[in-house]
Amino acid sequence: MEGLYFNVNNGLAAKTTDKLVAEFRYVRANAVGSLAKFMDYVTYGYMIDNVALLITGTLHERDTRELLERCHPLGWFETMPVLCVATNIEELYNSVLIETPLAQYFKGSLSHQDLDELNIEIVRNTLYKNYLEDFYNFVNSHPDMTSTPTAEVMSEILEFEADRRAINITLNSFGTELSKADRKKLYPAFGKLYPEGSLMLSRADDAEGVRLAVEGVHDYKSFFDAASLGGSSGPGNMGGGSSDGKTLEDMFYQKEMEISKNAFTRQFTYAIVYAWVKLREQVSSPIVPDDTPQMNSANK
Repeated sequence: MEGLYFNVNNGLAAKTTDKLVAEFRYVRANAVGSLAKFMDYVTYGYMIDNVALLITGTLHERDTRELLERCHPLGWFETMPVLCVATNIEELYNSVLIETPLAQYFKGSLSHQDLDELNIEIVRNTLYKNYLEDFYNFVNSHPDMTSTPTAEVMSEILEFEADRRAINITLNSFGTELSKADRKKLYPAFGKLYPEGSLMLSRADDAEGVRLAVEGVHDYKSFFDAASLGGSSGPGNMGGGSSDGKTLEDMFYQKEMEISKNAFTRQFTYAIVYAWVKLREQVSSPIVPDDTPQMNSANK
């Protein structure tokens, strides 16, 4: 019975993902100008995950077709199969710099020597840092978005994502070989925690240090208090749990969904595209009610 549920669950997730991708590509095909570029930015996060998967697969000499099947379709780009032709990490690195939209996030930050198994998460987080900073700059500097609801809403969304990644990176670094200096390099240079909170995070030695670093932001402080992270009895990782069983990650997820839903209360903003994708992704789980706003109604 459990096997049947697992198969049905996986099949449902695949179908809802296919529907999301088809709808996104339809809107993208009809988008022009800054909206088209904005939608491209939405896909870059998925591209980063796909490239990280291909790097890992190359290191482990996995089958090319298997790797491509596991890649997220929203992060697909025309030259992606070319990456799978690479027989070693140096060839893959050179292909990424030439053939993908992620080239700008590699240059000046990563070398092919960095693309080894020990550093794959550092590579992923470095790319995400560069991507988030670039996306944040784009929505706040483009003439079509500066001082508009799009810039306002997307700034809130991206600042939350930057803070969440900084907190997660810090908590997950405890007990590893990642130095404090290298950890600091992975924090996006913006967000509600930046710069004072980010500096405190870079110096934290345990969950209590992280809790002190986020005290200036009410939501994050309440998450840590509810999850019992920090203090003399709190665990030093992403575990913990509130009285209702929610972990810190659960509360970050709920906050992300709240921000995404609130994006639909604003008119004439590109942010609903980003929020719509994030919300629709959750529908792939049958335990999540499908109360996600629809693209057609959001644009009326």
